[in-house]
Amino acid sequence: MRIEHDIKLGFKDVMIRPKRSTLRSRSEVDLERTFNFLHSPLIWSGIPIMAANMDTVGTFDMAHTFAARKLFTAIHKHYSLKSWTEFSASLSPGMENYIAISTGIGGNDSKKLSDIFNINPNFKFICIDVANGYSEHFADFVKKTRDNYPDKAIIAGNVVTGEMVEELLLSGADIVKVGIGPGSVCTTRVKTGVGYPQLSAIIECADAAHGLGGQIISDGGCSFPGDIAKAFGAGADFVMLGGMLAGHDESGGEMIKKNGKPYRKFYGMSSATAMEKHVGGVAEYRASEGKTVEVPYRGAVEQTLQDILGGLRSTCTYVGASRLKELTKRTTFIRVNEQENRVYND
Repeated sequence: MRIEHDIKLGFKDVMIRPKRSTLRSRSEVDLERTFNFLHSPLIWSGIPIMAANMDTVGTFDMAHTFAARKLFTAIHKHYSLKSWTEFSASLSPGMENYIAISTGIGGNDSKKLSDIFNINPNFKFICIDVANGYSEHFADFVKKTRDNYPDKAIIAGNVVTGEMVEELLLSGADIVKVGIGPGSVCTTRVKTGVGYPQLSAIIECADAAHGLGGQIISDGGCSFPGDIAKAFGAGADFVMLGGMLAGHDESGGEMIKKNGKPYRKFYGMSSATAMEKHVGGVAEYRASEGKTVEVPYRGAVEQTLQDILGGLRSTCTYVGASRLKELTKRTTFIRVNEQENRVYND
């Protein structure tokens, strides 16, 4: 046993210090980025914000809306092949650039992944997703997937430390998903005692990834547009969102009414709700590590996207970053004990 004494930070622990800027308007900020990848020959350009591969977020409807704005969606892994066929037929040319096919690490998962690529070989991204990316079996699966799909871009996670980011990149991943326990409907930290504050995880993992020529995704922990800006400022290449995108027309989740008002169910993918829906219940050897909540219905996701992208542009103007790529170089974090005046908050 050992103890690390340096403080690890989450988004609520810091704010970004403003700096002198020559920008006259938020409209001058360019949020698009272009990435080359460590293993894949692909070149990707777009706004590096992702809808999470949860069945209450990473839907085909969300993908249509996101791709039209050059935003990214990791489609959840529970759609049928028939649904994938119909979805593929509905895509406009180039939309495949903004979609990842999610997969687990079982034999059936490999077969389904192959079947989806047979439906549309133009899909370019694979998201290999497990809650615990620290197993040797997971790294082996990443290696096999790289061998099978040398031209595809591979996302792998989740991890929160630099050494495992390096392991996954060397095993064949192009992008590593970072985050254990920060999500709004994740209970891993209280069920297991395991986790890592998200801001510090991003800083450590981005440093490891960029040293090898890879990228990272900050997955989880964003409650407000300012948190997304902090994630990019800390070095994240992509930011993945779950709860901020729940409750919309494009989101999955059962629609219900409470006190005459509409809500949509939102739950973690390790929750009892998700496991009962997709695998028949919680296995006797494990516990549920997610919660189920009811999110007030929020209409079309476009308004939320405008709020997110507008906030990010505003951050860039406060620190003088004309491009999103410059934000991390222009970011100085200050430690704080408060974020906002909450006198009129419920």
